[in-house]
Amino acid sequence: MKKLKKICLLFLGITFMLFSCSDDFLETNPTESVSENEAVATTKNLRAVLNGIHRSLYERHPGNESSGNGRGGIGAMMINMDVLGEDYVMTAAANGWFNNMYKWIDHRNTIDNDNLFPYRMYYRINRNANVIINNVIDASGPISEKDNLLGQALFYRAFIHYQLVQLYGKRYQAGQNNSQLGIPIVLSADADSSARETVEEVYKQINVDLDSAIDLLSADRSNASHINKGVVLGLKARVALTQGAWEIAARNAKQARNDFQLMSRDDYKQGFNDYTNDEWMWGSHIVEDQTEFFGNFGAFISRNFNSTNIRANPKAINSLLYATIPSTDVRSELFDPTGEHNNLPAGVTISSRHSKHAYTSQKFLSRSTGDSRVDVPYMRAAEMYLIEAEAKARLGEVDAVDVLADLARARDPEYVKSTKTGQALVDEILLQRRWELWGEGFRFYDLKRLNAPLDRTGANHSATLVQSVFEVPVGDDRWQWVFHQDIINANSLIKQND
Repeated sequence: MKKLKKICLLFLGITFMLFSCSDDFLETNPTESVSENEAVATTKNLRAVLNGIHRSLYERHPGNESSGNGRGGIGAMMINMDVLGEDYVMTAAANGWFNNMYKWIDHRNTIDNDNLFPYRMYYRINRNANVIINNVIDASGPISEKDNLLGQALFYRAFIHYQLVQLYGKRYQAGQNNSQLGIPIVLSADADSSARETVEEVYKQINVDLDSAIDLLSADRSNASHINKGVVLGLKARVALTQGAWEIAARNAKQARNDFQLMSRDDYKQGFNDYTNDEWMWGSHIVEDQTEFFGNFGAFISRNFNSTNIRANPKAINSLLYATIPSTDVRSELFDPTGEHNNLPAGVTISSRHSKHAYTSQKFLSRSTGDSRVDVPYMRAAEMYLIEAEAKARLGEVDAVDVLADLARARDPEYVKSTKTGQALVDEILLQRRWELWGEGFRFYDLKRLNAPLDRTGANHSATLVQSVFEVPVGDDRWQWVFHQDIINANSLIKQND
């Protein structure tokens, strides 16, 4: 990346949005700009940079064309991670968004914009986090404000490297040296081109940043779109789960959920669209004057928004997975095996033009048929119960079944505490994880960390839509994303994946 000579700030109501200004990242001129020295001079100005990062999580990130409806920030990547799995079913081609990812094509295409999207978006966010990290100590302002800014920025840097290394690197293997190539570790806002570091080194840096952020942050924050200590502990638990560090995963997951409670069964059926929900640890609130309309998360995953994609291609759950959910479990009510959706919450409607397919989801509901907004859930307390239960089960700790039961009974009052042990208990927890986190962007990552094959056979996936990509074995090259040719052209130090 070229060294930055100027920071651009785009005025957005009461906040600023920081963009990378290198030639390959900035396509439009800002409405306002200030010098780099001004932008980093005070904690108030750096707060504007941080608010820009928060906003960028749900902004549209076009590629080399003017559109970008399918690149609406982290929500779009959540959809990508699920369409690569077996639990998320596309019912029709509709207008094409995410179809080639569903076919396992885009992430292996070196000239496709959807392949470029995550690298480009995540490193933009990382660059802006580094602006804060590299300058906050010298900015004028109270120490408490500096600590908060630094802690949130370190979290973002860790989060970005964690997301990317899972895409481009081979899976982390506990107890191995993990010398396989990962991604460049970028710790400076003005970093020049960097080579890929090993997966081990990337995870080492992720954990250094998370540990520092834990020390700097408290439970205080203004709302769930901002990062506090609980969210950092939650990410620490996720990372540890990926690394097979079971004790660290269990401990941090338990601590992370301390200030959060599981939602009621009634709340569970209200559409997963409100980040003020007591269970949401971290999420983006999509305000009306900042909506992306057809680029929002809800424009692709909700049941009721009146768009071409939703009308023609309502998203469904894997029919075999649905069959494993007890009828007494509220999670079974988020999907309709008939496709009629006669039990939507009060005030929610779908038009007569919406196609009806079996097993379609009503988990996510937009504000209305004409308003695609759905607040985007990045982390919920339920995930922490699942991480703690899985980690403890793998350690052979007897209270793993108690942790699982706490979550399962909140969803199903007739759930009976498991008597399973060992791998059988782990398998039960992983099944609960699939029920709980459907559509929230975990499946590709889970299959990869578990070294499990993709298996879409026997379910309601259409051979035409997936182009016969029903199975992908473990160890296949396709579990690694390839680097877009623009990345290779801009940085000759990047070694391409096979």
